[in-house]
Amino acid sequence: MNKVKALVLTGYGLNCDYETAYALELAGATPHRVHINSLINGTVMLKDFQIMIFVGGFSWGDDHGAGVIQAVRIKTNIGDQILEFIEHNNLVLGICNGFQTLVNMGLLPAFKQDANAEPEKNRSVALIYNDCGNFRDDWVHLKVNPASSCAFTKGFDRLEFPVRHGEGKFYADESVIEKLINNNQIVLSYALPSGEPAGGQFPFNPNGSVNDIAGISDPTGRIFGLMPHPEAFNHWTNHPDWTRIKEKLKRQGKKPTTEPTTGIQLFQNAVNYF
Repeated sequence: MNKVKALVLTGYGLNCDYETAYALELAGATPHRVHINSLINGTVMLKDFQIMIFVGGFSWGDDHGAGVIQAVRIKTNIGDQILEFIEHNNLVLGICNGFQTLVNMGLLPAFKQDANAEPEKNRSVALIYNDCGNFRDDWVHLKVNPASSCAFTKGFDRLEFPVRHGEGKFYADESVIEKLINNNQIVLSYALPSGEPAGGQFPFNPNGSVNDIAGISDPTGRIFGLMPHPEAFNHWTNHPDWTRIKEKLKRQGKKPTTEPTTGIQLFQNAVNYF
């Protein structure tokens, strides 16, 4: 059986491509780091892959807003290819800057008027400057919506991943938020350590996101965008409390788990989808 092929987008300020490719490899996929120009000029064909990942970083230096220039360049040149890729039941993941790109392209939230309608492709949500006024680099607690159809978060209840962003505040009109809630398209929400909603409380909600929204999907669950970085939790020692966890297990006569981290498991869910 051939391994699932995953395209990891690179170029022009994107800087999480190596981490993401490594996480995909651990998850059982065959990752390929592909420069955006190789897709545009046809050197690499998107149809040869099953997973496309828009990684984190600072595409085009976040000039004109995070993910804006990347979204325009991709939509203008290969927008039709991406829509065809999605129509063939493939998966798309946008992490941090990638999430910002997906919403700017209109690929999220991609509302449908009814089950048989074409998804809307207009920009209806935004990721704007953090309420705290500065860049946040910290680990956050996340609550997973059990009713979500997201292919990436199956089997999860709570997660912990790091965030690293200056423009991560999820914002939209009340009517759009209501649609997201009613459609169960809110996949991840910032939470307290207990798992209860963060309620906008800083630093548990690190950016002031409306309704504590940390990640959303399209109605099919095959397009997923989130601000936290699952690829950055690829080994248990990535966790900030790993030394404490190790000592606690040692005193109980146990050893650290050899099971994949939740970050790797998220990518495994994508691989298992196929």
